[in-house]
Amino acid sequence: MVASAFFFSLMGVCVKLVGSRIPAVEVVLARAVVSVVLSWWMLQRAGVDPWGQRRGLLIWRGAIGTLALLCVYQALAQLPLAAATVLQYSYPTFTALLAWLHLGESIGRRVIAAVGLGWLGVLLMAQPPVLLQGMVGASLPTARPLPPIAVAIALLGALSTALAYVSVRALRHSEHPLVIVFYFPLVALALSLPPVVLNPVVPTGPELLALLGVGLFTQLGQLTLTRGLMALPAARATTISYVQVGFAVLWGWLLFAEPLDGATLAGALLVLAATLISVRRSVPTAA
Repeated sequence: MVASAFFFSLMGVCVKLVGSRIPAVEVVLARAVVSVVLSWWMLQRAGVDPWGQRRGLLIWRGAIGTLALLCVYQALAQLPLAAATVLQYSYPTFTALLAWLHLGESIGRRVIAAVGLGWLGVLLMAQPPVLLQGMVGASLPTARPLPPIAVAIALLGALSTALAYVSVRALRHSEHPLVIVFYFPLVALALSLPPVVLNPVVPTGPELLALLGVGLFTQLGQLTLTRGLMALPAARATTISYVQVGFAVLWGWLLFAEPLDGATLAGALLVLAATLISVRRSVPTAA
């Protein structure tokens, strides 16, 4: 899960590099083309049947994952890298609830505390007017509210991500990880190709390299993410990946000169604290 967070943070950098000119749906298509080719090669190399057993659920996972990608890419284009990442990482809250409702997974006290800290981090990043007028706004004078539509898009991406991750968890007993990874870009390719064909934007050389980077880093992130989700309960696994926020803050500061204001720093620290809480081992009790 930590490795997947690192790869996804590099994906975010690539999306940010092209997001001002290339539409989000075209970025999804580029990502899908690269990932379909890589996934097919991996499946053939491993000798795994690519079509799986529960095809309806596999297609659903691909469709809802495509919606999540569109929202995430659009949010990355409109928001600072760190802010977009923190808002996306409200999804463990949705994941924990959905996993409890549909998979019967329990929600421990550490996970509840972790998602609570995560949502507090989201509020600090989004800076709604009620916070700006209260104690937080007074103590963080450099904080500025984020565009509400962009925040809503990011949160829709978080909810879609949670639905996709719970689907992966439901598929763990019947499907090979490579099959799950393959269906995601395959469905994304089918959904994103028509709008791009109708209104294409030709990328420049540097933009083409960045688009290839989106596909490569997303593929690596999806592969490590799928393995993590199949090995850990969904709520805990996705909370661990909060560490991507730290990577996003670093890349935003180093590559895009995004200021580390008080709200950004506080939000990032809260979600990283949520990670530490979620991975701390329970103390065994006496038999």
